[in-house]
Amino acid sequence: GFQLVDSGGGSVQAGGSLTLSCTSSDFIFEGQDVAWFRQGPGNECEFVSSMFSDGDQYDSDFVEGRFTIARDTKKSTLYLEMNNLNAEDTAMYFCAARSKNGWYGGNWDRPEHFEYWGQGTQVTVSS
Repeated sequence: GFQLVDSGGGSVQAGGSLTLSCTSSDFIFEGQDVAWFRQGPGNECEFVSSMFSDGDQYDSDFVEGRFTIARDTKKSTLYLEMNNLNAEDTAMYFCAARSKNGWYGGNWDRPEHFEYWGQGTQVTVSS
């Protein structure tokens, strides 16, 4: 399978910013559904933001305009720019991708519908 490598996490104070990156030497981000998920302590993996193959973007309600997903196909990199972070954003963040694009009967944002995953990068926000 394809290898995705997450980076860019760190520790910041509330109100701070981080930009996460997801790179791959063999996965072509253009034309594929890609997404970011996160898993906080004691929580299930939850959807954060996605970019469909046609460029449409969707965010979870908690994003509230603070995060921006973007991809640079020339660099084979997916980004998640995060601003105005708060303590509730503390989690391990994972990029994800799938080879079969689609809506999956409305369940397009479920993690089980993404087959390729990065190893995760930790984001810790102190209040």
